[in-house]
Amino acid sequence: MRYWTLLALLLLLPPAAQQQPPARNVVLITLDGLRWQEFFGGADRAYFKKQKDGQPGPAETRFWRSTVEARRAALMPFVWSTIAAKGQIVGDQEKGSSVRLTNGLWFSYPGYNEMLSGAADARVDSNDKVPNPNVTVFEWLGGRPGFQHRVAAFGSWDVLPSILNVARSHIPVGTGFTPVPAPATDHQRALNELADDLPPYWSYGTFDAPIVYAALDSLRTSKPRALYIMLGEGDEWAHEGRYDLYLDATFRADRFIQRVWNTLQSLPDYAGRTTLIVTTDHGRGATTKDWSDHGRDVPAAVSTWIAAIGPGVAPLGDRDSLVATTSQIAATVAAAVGEDFRRAAPNAAAPIPLAK
Repeated sequence: MRYWTLLALLLLLPPAAQQQPPARNVVLITLDGLRWQEFFGGADRAYFKKQKDGQPGPAETRFWRSTVEARRAALMPFVWSTIAAKGQIVGDQEKGSSVRLTNGLWFSYPGYNEMLSGAADARVDSNDKVPNPNVTVFEWLGGRPGFQHRVAAFGSWDVLPSILNVARSHIPVGTGFTPVPAPATDHQRALNELADDLPPYWSYGTFDAPIVYAALDSLRTSKPRALYIMLGEGDEWAHEGRYDLYLDATFRADRFIQRVWNTLQSLPDYAGRTTLIVTTDHGRGATTKDWSDHGRDVPAAVSTWIAAIGPGVAPLGDRDSLVATTSQIAATVAAAVGEDFRRAAPNAAAPIPLAK
């Protein structure tokens, strides 16, 4: 009788109050330098350039809508139709929520180090290709039972191997113009050829698409349990002052996120067993004069955002009043798969409470 009474009480609990088992796998995707303003508010009309006849340009026509909700859905339809409905999003300053960097520098390598190692480090103070002195959560997971040789990373920025300290961590990283680090099939070799055949617009590596295709191939072949995908086009276009292409890169990043999620749900090893976390390494300036920049002289670049969906993530949508830091992401990635990163890195920030 006591068993049936307890079972009945458990069934009466709301879903968010019932303890969910951790995910088996975790995927982290970062969108370099995507401002919280566009993530939560969509396109800003003040940043568009008019055509010679004074009419709206193609980007304004594509992305401008009369309400915030419609604008952000036009820019990132998957995030706002699926992640916001079935997961949660943190950092909406209009709702009293925020995510902030703690490193005080507000540019890429210090941001990625903070994000992946769980704490800011004064030694990481440039974007130079210096091996990271800190153990990242992906390196640490690679040594945990069940994760050996099941960790992978992809990103065209050629500093990524240094961030993950591949000489020490031995994480396979697809980067630069070689999105597949050790091609073994005709398809994988074709991906590397495609990356090499695209115009080398940036000297360090290819556009985001071949990187994403390589990551999707890894899900189907090597089946990593911990996967990191770094997207970088938006930050590059922002630095060039191309708000139109910055928005276009964001729109395509949303499509890439959707493609990753749909692929995960189509594969037995991942479907219903994978948590997806999406975030950025830094913000940008908050005005039309400094939006293209970031760094210690641009205080608004301290603000970021986080989105998550999957097992262990309560469907709370756009969170009210939750305050978090980028340094919490490392422990959050580990916690998603039932691991405690702070046992190995006690200075790392605590995981974000996504289960409630």
